[in-house]
Amino acid sequence: MKLSLMNLWDFHTHQKGKDHSIFNGEENPEESRYRSLGIHPWTLDQFWEKKWDDISKQVKDSASVLAIGECGFDRIKGPDLELQKAAFHAQTRLAFELGIPVILHCVKGHDLLLEYLKKEKNPPSIIWHGWNLKPDLAIRLLDYPVFFSFGHHLEKEGSHAQAWLKACPTDRMFLETDNSNVEISQIYQAASLILGRSPAELAQGLISNWNQISSRKIQ
Repeated sequence: MKLSLMNLWDFHTHQKGKDHSIFNGEENPEESRYRSLGIHPWTLDQFWEKKWDDISKQVKDSASVLAIGECGFDRIKGPDLELQKAAFHAQTRLAFELGIPVILHCVKGHDLLLEYLKKEKNPPSIIWHGWNLKPDLAIRLLDYPVFFSFGHHLEKEGSHAQAWLKACPTDRMFLETDNSNVEISQIYQAASLILGRSPAELAQGLISNWNQISSRKIQ
């Protein structure tokens, strides 16, 4: 049975032109109705503050920017870690100020995230996109406003994504396509089979999750 795409929200995608999706707008912010804007660690350089001034104005002025990101930490392809920390702190401060989530990119940097969370008194809601790490790390993150967005790894039998989705609190989960070519309905179907919940029930639950953590509501 082919699922309707109506209200099956895709909470992080690089696919253009989808109505119920949050498009990674750093690439082309005009391509979709709703988007996230931020500075990805891969594009971060010493001139990031000027770039952030421009992006932050767009985030403040446009209600269609639903989240800040991708931003975060990357020990493999990112620049100097102090630069990454400074940019992440600037982006999370604005997210907290506006009451909107951050879309987190994190590669071999979970210790940096935990360091931030332990020190920061006012972290925003942080959605770790493309989650496919061990559940024991996820459990440590439940003490903080960290949420988990699952994508195509749900279709791989025995994946960490499958294992954590089964145990993840239902108010901490989201679904996404990221940079894959699959339809979001396929991800909902995979999650539905793992959780024993209908795609429609999942869809309503995820919309509710979003509206609990964001001042910029969806429906």
